[in-house]
Amino acid sequence: MKGLGKLIWRFVKLFLIFFIGVTVFWVIIYRFVNPPVTWLMLTRGFEQKADGKPWKIDKEWRDFDDIADAMKRAAVAAEDQTFLENHGFDFNAIEKAIQKNSKSNKLIGGSTISQQTAKNVFLWPGRSWVRKGFEAYFTLLIEIFWSKRRIMEVYLNVIEMGDGIYGVNAAAQAYFHKDAANLTRAQAAAIASIFPSPLKWSATEPSGYVRHRQYLIMKNMRRLGPMDF
Repeated sequence: MKGLGKLIWRFVKLFLIFFIGVTVFWVIIYRFVNPPVTWLMLTRGFEQKADGKPWKIDKEWRDFDDIADAMKRAAVAAEDQTFLENHGFDFNAIEKAIQKNSKSNKLIGGSTISQQTAKNVFLWPGRSWVRKGFEAYFTLLIEIFWSKRRIMEVYLNVIEMGDGIYGVNAAAQAYFHKDAANLTRAQAAAIASIFPSPLKWSATEPSGYVRHRQYLIMKNMRRLGPMDF
């Protein structure tokens, strides 16, 4: 039994070394290479096929400097106002989300932009404690190996923004028929207002609730100080 225990422990150590090595390498590669596709994109594509719809993954990468500053500011105002200061986690936001979720059946998130980027790029869709653990792990890795500039660039290029629409440029084309570089403050805020539920909400035909979110985002955009990426 003692020999078996040593064998198991050795296997566990080898597995951990292999896992850490592969994941660190993966994260470092994506610091320089743009992620070609995500699990969510593939999942949504198969769901569309299952529903008898054509396969659709509409995306077109835009480098950081080719995305309007208003869109970056709107993303921070909507999703993570401490983005440039935090180290991947906003514990105050997480605590508030836990308190609200304990009193409501409608779950809200407290994830930072770094956390959302980690789960969008490296993980599968869904909710579980296991997935949350991996999300925290990959968040730490991208905070170590990527710059905030790279995190924002990847985030705005992979996030789901509509039915088969991924990334800010595809969203800008679909909703406002223009390139992501030319979005106005109001248009950027309109796109950011649908981030939490892009398959239900519309940036161009907003409900009263979504229109109010857009108003609050624009208000927060004005409050934000200089954003030095």
